[in-house]
Amino acid sequence: MIWLLLGAATLLLLLGLMRAFARASVTEVKNFLHWVAALAGVSLALLLILTGRGGISLFAFSLLGPLVWDRWLGRFFRQRGAGPAGEPPRKTAGGMSREEAYDILGLKPGAGEVEIQAAYRRLMAAAHPDKGGSDWIAARLNQARDVLLG
Repeated sequence: MIWLLLGAATLLLLLGLMRAFARASVTEVKNFLHWVAALAGVSLALLLILTGRGGISLFAFSLLGPLVWDRWLGRFFRQRGAGPAGEPPRKTAGGMSREEAYDILGLKPGAGEVEIQAAYRRLMAAAHPDKGGSDWIAARLNQARDVLLG
């Protein structure tokens, strides 16, 4: 009986996490994956140290690199003026920043209308729901195009 309750609780937890993941922005997913990599690196390093392989654990700590760079060093350089005036990206009415829209379409900031339309058409041809693509990805592409073209 206890296993049935544990299984049901695990299933409910996974369903809740899937719902939260579907609503997350690209930046939130990226941050989540950085934390997963960091926790994996620390866990691996701890296991290696406990089993007497401390030298190899240095590799596990290298998995912390992206987290350290984005969290601490990135903030330091943005505050020093290396970033875009040290201010957070401006959010639009739909909740997506222009920077995020450029990332979704695979473009560099400042791309023209023709480039935006071409990238949108190329990506939508592969991701359209009628051709077996994802509704969520198609919606994000539409939102990115609308943010950039106004």
